[in-house]
Amino acid sequence: MGSVPLRRASSLADSFARLDGSHRFKQANPGAYVEYSARRRPGGRVFYFNFNLAREMGLIPDSHRNALTDELCEAILETFSLVIINEWDLENGIRFRHRDIKPGKYMATRYLQLQHPSRVGKTSGDGRGIWNGEITHRGTTWDVMSSGTGATCLSPATAIEGRYFKSGDPKVCYGNGYNSIDDGLSAALMSEIFHLEGISTERTLALIVFPGGSSINVRAGRNLLRPSHLFGHLKQGNLEGLKNAMFYCMERERMNGDLEIARDWDRRPVGQFHDSIRSFCSRVAGDFARSAARYESDYVFCWMDWDGDNILVDGGIIDYGSIRRFGGYHAGYRYDDGDRYSTRLGEQRGRARYIVQTFAQIQDFILSGRKRPIADFQQHALVKLFDHCFEAESKKRLLWKAGLSQQQIERWMSAPGHRARPLTRFLRAYQRLERLQCGRGTRRVPDGETTDAVFVMSRFLREYPALWEKSGARLGASHLAELCRSKFASRRDLAVDSAPAVCWDSLEEAYQAMALETASVAGAPVQKLVREWRMRASARLPDPPVTGDGILGVMEVLLKLPRSEAQAEIERLLSRFGSARGPKRPEPSPVVEKAIRQLVEYREGI
Repeated sequence: MGSVPLRRASSLADSFARLDGSHRFKQANPGAYVEYSARRRPGGRVFYFNFNLAREMGLIPDSHRNALTDELCEAILETFSLVIINEWDLENGIRFRHRDIKPGKYMATRYLQLQHPSRVGKTSGDGRGIWNGEITHRGTTWDVMSSGTGATCLSPATAIEGRYFKSGDPKVCYGNGYNSIDDGLSAALMSEIFHLEGISTERTLALIVFPGGSSINVRAGRNLLRPSHLFGHLKQGNLEGLKNAMFYCMERERMNGDLEIARDWDRRPVGQFHDSIRSFCSRVAGDFARSAARYESDYVFCWMDWDGDNILVDGGIIDYGSIRRFGGYHAGYRYDDGDRYSTRLGEQRGRARYIVQTFAQIQDFILSGRKRPIADFQQHALVKLFDHCFEAESKKRLLWKAGLSQQQIERWMSAPGHRARPLTRFLRAYQRLERLQCGRGTRRVPDGETTDAVFVMSRFLREYPALWEKSGARLGASHLAELCRSKFASRRDLAVDSAPAVCWDSLEEAYQAMALETASVAGAPVQKLVREWRMRASARLPDPPVTGDGILGVMEVLLKLPRSEAQAEIERLLSRFGSARGPKRPEPSPVVEKAIRQLVEYREGI
């Protein structure tokens, strides 16, 4: 039922009604989920709806205007304004009106989570969310799930305290299964901005708000499975469950055109069947390498860890509760999760590498039927592929941010060793300078702790070309250090001793060498080439950047609006980011301008 095409839906109500809890994951992965009945939750209002995403998914016609009509709001609330009938309700004999109970059954999936005491995935998973179903449109299948629909038995609170919780209990925080509107709106904004920037991520389809400040955040993605959905079975040594989850995931990726394997790959001869599994694991290794390199390059913190939670199976982002983007390389930032601190930005590469190493273990377990220790795979071919792809992507990202064209990037990436030396020197000097931390050390922030970057290196990429063209000579370490100085840096931090001075000199020398070499190959004046680099770098590195604190400031601006104005202002704000690299920006509104001022205020922070 979840995959009925839009042409069979006679109304918006019929179109949305396809999301009734039906999902192929249930048939493919018995025992890997907990099913719940759900009832209508009254009092909800649609605060935000993603019209562009809804059209992509076929939930609304392409011709539907961007207006929250009565019919559309009714369909959204009927489909998504739900709360589960959970174990606490059943234990306490709570009775509900039959007409309020939805006919379908909704699943909360099991997956591995490090914050659970058992750490094997039997009691962990979707602690405050359910899967509304799946829907297919124009050859693409989408998963839809809602967060904030009540407390399931898979939450950390239940595992730690050994009891069930009433949904929405005001005396309980995380364990009550509800979301706050703050979490929902910040996730909606940041996920859509990341999507517009080409970062793989879940996306917010709708945000429903309730009196008292709680919300339901409806999320969609082409495949919302996480590595942790597989890792739980691996930890338990459950080969059958692991195969079920793996094969389901591979088939979804194949159906959506994201994995090039034969349609009947699971019925092919053993050798070809094994090749399909290897192809999938190789794609995972490349995806995680490129994602980890981009997150490090773009200062995106997403708390990757050994459990494969908080990340999608393609290396994309899910669960925005701890997601941040920094204005500089704030190497010491750690999210405080109550009983533990998160990983740091510079540790994400190692965690992503370990996730790939775990996929090597999974591949071997499925192909051989024997589970070997994870340590046996430290030098596996998949891990080596990850290392190679990560290094290559790091160079590509820097060249892209510096404003080179795609053809120029490809030429530098394919250059033989001696010809690529300027790029190697440029990358090393750039990374050394961006990772210098202020001498005052660690400081507390509202959600954890951090150290601050001395330099904001994006300024070099945006502004150096024009300065070089104007001066016609080297600017020198002192000038460049002052240009890129962050607001956190003291005079002592900025003192140019021998090591940073050498880095600045090497950076400037390598940049000019790359420009001269590229201009020579193109047969163009270096001044013209550098102007093109500057223009592209300015478009690709918009100022102000969207930081985590900046998004919180924007959210505060939007939450003060009358509900009738919020949808239009969110769309105007997102349109600004969507066209930031284009020739024409949408007309600003006073609300959007106020929101941008918040981004400016926090442009260098976390």
